[in-house]
Amino acid sequence: MSSVQKAYARAGVDVDLGNRVKATIQQKVAKTMRPEVLGKIGGFGGLFRANFKGMKDPVLVSSVDGVGTKLKLAFALKKHDTVGQDLVNHCVNDIAVLGAEPLYFLDYIGTGKLEPKVFNELLSGLATACAQSGCALLGGETAQMPGIYQVGEYDLVGCIVGIVDKPKIVDGKKIKKGDVVIGVESSGLHTNGYSLARRILFDDLQMAMSDKIPGHKQSVGQMLLNVHINYLPLVRLMMKKGVIIKGMAHITGGGLMDNLPRVLPKSVDAVIDSKSWPVPPLFQFLCERGKLNFEESYQVFNMGIGYTFVVSPSEVNKALGIAKTLKMRAHVIGQIAKGSGIVKVQ
Repeated sequence: MSSVQKAYARAGVDVDLGNRVKATIQQKVAKTMRPEVLGKIGGFGGLFRANFKGMKDPVLVSSVDGVGTKLKLAFALKKHDTVGQDLVNHCVNDIAVLGAEPLYFLDYIGTGKLEPKVFNELLSGLATACAQSGCALLGGETAQMPGIYQVGEYDLVGCIVGIVDKPKIVDGKKIKKGDVVIGVESSGLHTNGYSLARRILFDDLQMAMSDKIPGHKQSVGQMLLNVHINYLPLVRLMMKKGVIIKGMAHITGGGLMDNLPRVLPKSVDAVIDSKSWPVPPLFQFLCERGKLNFEESYQVFNMGIGYTFVVSPSEVNKALGIAKTLKMRAHVIGQIAKGSGIVKVQ
């Protein structure tokens, strides 16, 4: 067996190294455990007891996503914990729009050669974000596949499962003319638009990671690695305080143009005032130097808005006040008007 393992390692897959690295998992994920989790991580399947007290009609909500080419920044700067947080927060936000609470998370890390330092940073980021959301890191897969990935690179994907009581699902069906769109600021690009941003900054403008753009104290590299904001605490508090939320949208790939329509009835439009919030200098710089037209800018990038709520006018002040208590910057960014289910950014 020893000779077989050594031959496999020479072929690029070090099973023994993988086992040694994975031996540290238990300690890192311990802080993410929930009472419903049975057994330890590392089995063929994770066990989670379906125990949803207080729910009339529990519905499971699931989503899967990746970090995209933001990983290229992590490779270049040799910093990998933040992309782990990005992945979890992105997935948490995607199910939060339905009013769901996260239950557990599974990750996939694919790489050509397993690097213990990189693996530990990724796992630390995943565990930190899961713990912050009360989401169990239930399991995952680490695949060594020499010849598939470039040297020093990896792919990172995650799957989340949450729960929502069917009568409390937020689906946008009650959105009507006269309702208000509230936008909550992002921390930057979050996890979308990086292919275009990298082309503009590093290919077209030949900037270095240490360069700065006007209006930013951070370097370009640091700025692009800013962690994707987790909006679940805001959603939770709004619901706890009795804010009636008619619809929510996580502003990811497709920007405001493509994400808000997911929750709009076909009888209305969302009319967005692009001057109602301060567009961060990063987006202004990318759009100006990349010579992007107005519509494409709001479809590729989040333009400074990472999450939106649709509420009735009577709920606006309460919602904005709650955001302020969490030190999240929120603005009234638009109105719901009669239409056909599209977004108009003006």
